[in-house]
Amino acid sequence: MNAVLCVTDQLADSEAWITHLHNRGYETNTTTFAKLASVSVNWQQCGLIVSQAIAKKLASDATGFQKWCRQLKAERIVVVGEYGPSLTMKCEFNGTTLQIRPSEDNWRFTAEVVARFLDGDQGTAAGDPSTFNLLRLARRVAGSDVTVMLVGPTGTGKEVLSRFLHNASPRARNPFIAVNCAAVPDTMLEALLFGYERGAFTGAHHPNKGIFRAADSGTLLLDEISEMALPLQAKLLRVLQEKEVTPLGSSKPVAVDVRVIATSNRYMLEEVKAGRFREDLYYRLNVFPLVTKALAERSGDILPIAVTLLAKHAGGFAKIPELSEDAIEKLESHEWPGNVRELENVLQRALVMSGGGRIDREHLMLDMHDMLQPVEEPTRRLQLAV
Repeated sequence: MNAVLCVTDQLADSEAWITHLHNRGYETNTTTFAKLASVSVNWQQCGLIVSQAIAKKLASDATGFQKWCRQLKAERIVVVGEYGPSLTMKCEFNGTTLQIRPSEDNWRFTAEVVARFLDGDQGTAAGDPSTFNLLRLARRVAGSDVTVMLVGPTGTGKEVLSRFLHNASPRARNPFIAVNCAAVPDTMLEALLFGYERGAFTGAHHPNKGIFRAADSGTLLLDEISEMALPLQAKLLRVLQEKEVTPLGSSKPVAVDVRVIATSNRYMLEEVKAGRFREDLYYRLNVFPLVTKALAERSGDILPIAVTLLAKHAGGFAKIPELSEDAIEKLESHEWPGNVRELENVLQRALVMSGGGRIDREHLMLDMHDMLQPVEEPTRRLQLAV
């Protein structure tokens, strides 16, 4: 979803909502309740933000409300109530509507929750200018069929970006298959990629078409391609050049139409110079290189990613605990050597330590020093039987 319509009547800080969503990559539009029925749209789908008062007017005419939603192509709706002492949320209508009461002293977190909720696909969580530049470039690349090489530190979202490329491409409705070249033994990886005929080797009781043919007309992600053995690299090069695979035990090649994305956490030219990676294969894969940065180098992404991860582990947006401003500042000032995976671990620990309630600074256990601090038990009241 890339468009949001904001009905400004009785919506507190409507300009701030519009600015925040615009900064998060949305095409923002405004209207009033009186002009809502006459809004002309040119988007495929959109999100809708309204105040609680306007939502009640819309709900009073169920038929008209449904008609407006169809006309506006509104897939997700956010109903914003008055400010309160703490953030409260409620999801309705199969998760398509979010009722939210912003916190008086933590508008930034509330706004980020709304931005993430409106992104129905939840594919990418971004807030840093460098990441938006990368996504804009990736969207342009996605429109072509060129092979892409993604390079960056472990845990920086290379697979997420690969899925973004696939979903933004003309192949989006076709298969997306990922294989981790480092996780499969060399002896099995060839059979896994290219397939095999019955009796090709001991235990091959049934033929297998392999991942290349399974991904035909779609996208194949070769994760950690730098871990692939040299003999197999030569066979992969031939597949990419000829656009056909020959299953093990067969002499008949099979044509395939696959868009290949390769990733690595190493500097590939150094691997080539060291003789660990074929130079010809490197240039075949490196048609269009994209680089992901370490999380510490894009601190603007930390809060959007944190909100997405909290929704994932808390069981949905309505159950997200509020991150205090102090907690956000602690997350944004950390160096994150483990990148997004480390952030996910920290947030999972915080959910446990906070008991599902508001996450404060002391709930964020970033290192051994934090973990060695004494933990206060919540105060419990004794109930005496009378």
